[in-house]
Amino acid sequence: MEKAPNNTIHPACLQEPPLAMEVIRQMDAFNFSLYIMLSCMSCISLLLYLEQCIYIYTKNSYPKKTTIIWISGAAPVIATMSCFGLWIPRAVMITDMTSNCYFAVVVYKVLMLLVEELGGSTAFLQRFSGTPFRINTGPCCCCCCCLPRVPMSRQLLFWLKVGALQYAILKTALSVLSVVLWTNGNFDLSDLEITGTAIWINPFIGVLTITSLWPVAIVFMNTNSLLRSLNIVPKYAMYQLILVLSQLQTSIINILSLNATIACAPPFSSQARGSLLSQQMMIMEMFIITLVNRFLYRRSYEPLPSETHDNDKNNKANLSAALMEADV
Repeated sequence: MEKAPNNTIHPACLQEPPLAMEVIRQMDAFNFSLYIMLSCMSCISLLLYLEQCIYIYTKNSYPKKTTIIWISGAAPVIATMSCFGLWIPRAVMITDMTSNCYFAVVVYKVLMLLVEELGGSTAFLQRFSGTPFRINTGPCCCCCCCLPRVPMSRQLLFWLKVGALQYAILKTALSVLSVVLWTNGNFDLSDLEITGTAIWINPFIGVLTITSLWPVAIVFMNTNSLLRSLNIVPKYAMYQLILVLSQLQTSIINILSLNATIACAPPFSSQARGSLLSQQMMIMEMFIITLVNRFLYRRSYEPLPSETHDNDKNNKANLSAALMEADV
């Protein structure tokens, strides 16, 4: 008679995430040093951001300064919330909700920054009214080359703003709903049954995310050539990087932990350990992005010249070249 394999599972692998004091009691010297180092990185990110807020607030005009403060705060806020989730594992649901809600507002603010760098909505429409805009951009329609160009108008700009703003509103509402259901035991990421709430809420949030990223990409792809002097390309790249790290990277780690690919390490279950690894990686990544954003955003902003000014400058240059040829 064959012996049954020994598939004994440690009880801690089936429990909830440990309390903060349980984590501290079971720390060795290496883990304690790691936690302190990550906490210092998070605090430095937050302090640098606060100092940058004071500088931007005093050197720039409204409403651009509030927009820049919101966008540059994405990395420090996510790092700070990850630090809380690192020390208090059972609060990860709330810290993740806070980070995601903040970034949902940042998506809308990036669109507004592109418009405000061109003088605001009125100046934007004066410059681009009737100009055909490409709409075959990511993440929705990057492969749809047959899509026609759409002329810019007040109505189109309104719907682009609505497309980005809906994510900030609905994402916040659904995140609060998820936390409320989670406290009652009705929201569980590991519950993939058709009757579970997570299987319905998370895909819907994914659709909202894609829908909100499309208007921002449309405006950026059609205006970035005018804003290169303001380092708009690296700023947009940092925004995209935060999106990938905070959304895609976290989702991949959660999927791996749900499949028990990430091993259980008492007192952390597989899912709790996956969340722990995600928080640790996020703090280090957001710390680096905070330093880069400080270099990109901590400066005074001068308004771009209007289209009329550009045309006059080009006409003067052409006239000077013609006079020089005539003299020769």
